[in-house]
Amino acid sequence: MECNYSDIDQIIKKYNSDPKALIPILMNIQELIEEQYVSEEVASYVAKNLNISSSHVYEVVTFFSALHDQPKGKYLIQLCNSTVCSLKKSQKMKEILENILGIKIGETTSDKMFTLEYTTCFGACDISPAIRINKKVYGKLNEEKVIEIIEGLRRMENE
Repeated sequence: MECNYSDIDQIIKKYNSDPKALIPILMNIQELIEEQYVSEEVASYVAKNLNISSSHVYEVVTFFSALHDQPKGKYLIQLCNSTVCSLKKSQKMKEILENILGIKIGETTSDKMFTLEYTTCFGACDISPAIRINKKVYGKLNEEKVIEIIEGLRRMENE
């Protein structure tokens, strides 16, 4: 993980070093880290700079589903596991994605390009089955569309 502590300092400063802003601080930090996670080292650094305990920061990181304590792939593929999506074939999308990527839910491809995970509802019930990749939502999916999306991302990386 490459981490620029001066960037982290700027984020903390932006929130006036206020411990009440811990979640937005961590979200901002996670976004600037290529692997999209908050390491124990970074959590400790934040704790020290906010004058709170490292364990509290790490509890927040591990509690909130939007925060990650493990490195993620360049493309974080999130599959909604809500009831509505389950009724609309999200299980089939899971199987398709696992097949295409060669990984299971919760894993990252060996090339560190894709991570596949479940997430809570992201508000795409009307276009489900849907996935979210790095904050972009793709809906009304079928096998062909999923293959097209994944192959398109792979092509972009090879250009």
